[in-house]
Amino acid sequence: MKILVGYDGSAPSKEALKLATKHAVAFGGTVDVVTSMEKGTANQRQDMEKALLALEAVKSLFVEKNIACKTHLLIRGVSPGEDLIEFAQENKIDEIIIGVRRRSKVGKLLMGSTAQFVILESSCPVVSVK
Repeated sequence: MKILVGYDGSAPSKEALKLATKHAVAFGGTVDVVTSMEKGTANQRQDMEKALLALEAVKSLFVEKNIACKTHLLIRGVSPGEDLIEFAQENKIDEIIIGVRRRSKVGKLLMGSTAQFVILESSCPVVSVK
C-alpha cells in the first residue's frame, strides 16, 4: 500500500503523520510525505530550506520505525491541492492522509481549502484528520 501524507508542519498534518505510521504498519505500506509550495522564488529560499529540514526530520521518524518513507518538496506552480492530486496520480498512491483545520465558511470561501479540494478531486480514498 502506498500512502501519501500532505505535510505543512501544522498540528493537523502532524496528526496525519501519526495515522500514516499506523496504516503503514498495519498494511505493510510505504509512505510519501509531500510538502507543496506554489512558488520557489529567490525571496522564498529560506522557506524552501525550512521545508526541506522539516521533511528530513519527518523522514527520520519513519526510518526509526522501519517504515519505508520518501519525502518530496514540490514547487510546480499549482495550488497545494492540485499538487497532491497530481502527485497521487503520477505515483499510483493508494491512500491520501491529510490534516484539516477548522475555518469559518467565509474563510473557506475566501482562502479555499486544500483538504476540501483533495477530498473532492482524489481518485483514491482520502482520510482526513484534525
